[in-house]
Amino acid sequence: MGPQPHILVVDDHAQIRESVKRYLEKNGMRATAAKDAADMDVQLAAGHFDLVVLDVMMPGEDGLSACRRLADDGTVPVIMLTALGEESDRISGLEIGADDYLAKPFNPRELLARIKSVLRRSRRQDPLAGRLAGHRVRFEHLVLDTDRQILIDDNADEIPLTSSEFRLLVVLLERARMVLSRDQLLDLTAGRTAGPLDRTIDNQISRLRRKIEPDVLRPRIIKTVRNGGYCLATDVEEEA
Repeated sequence: MGPQPHILVVDDHAQIRESVKRYLEKNGMRATAAKDAADMDVQLAAGHFDLVVLDVMMPGEDGLSACRRLADDGTVPVIMLTALGEESDRISGLEIGADDYLAKPFNPRELLARIKSVLRRSRRQDPLAGRLAGHRVRFEHLVLDTDRQILIDDNADEIPLTSSEFRLLVVLLERARMVLSRDQLLDLTAGRTAGPLDRTIDNQISRLRRKIEPDVLRPRIIKTVRNGGYCLATDVEEEA
């Protein structure tokens, strides 16, 4: 699983977040604590995290709203902490993109086990382990530099990609002209299944189209297939 995964623990209850932080550190992980969603955003902007442990009930922006933002970006897996018996929070969290959940009060050993399980799933699904790693990939008027995780157009202008956009594009390029369902795309990019209200893939496709399509209103590179999903409808050429 790699040395010292970095975990962000977000909970407004100081005793809980500090005790979880200490427990994770005693068990070979780096851990940073945040008291609310705003503090979470500050920490995420300042450094890299492998997973976020996120409480549902917090002042200001609640955990479900924060989870939705994280899921839309798709850069980091999330484990939600819910109140015992609050099944609606658990279901809502999974539907909007949480990778797992745990009801309070919880055994810290179980939280540690769930963290390790989610990390294993997310790293197995990393598309950079695939055949495009270290390559430049040409399609249409663009070249994807997989080492730098950027697009370069025919004018040599560089187009930055978020981590979630990059992972999604790699999956589509590796399976050019294949129709992939939203469930398949979510499994391949994030290692999880979609809930009935999950719009993660649709949101990521929309953002990606704005960066690669000559005409966003009439997309011809990433096509929507009715009752099917999405398809990268162009040829792909790998460069050394």
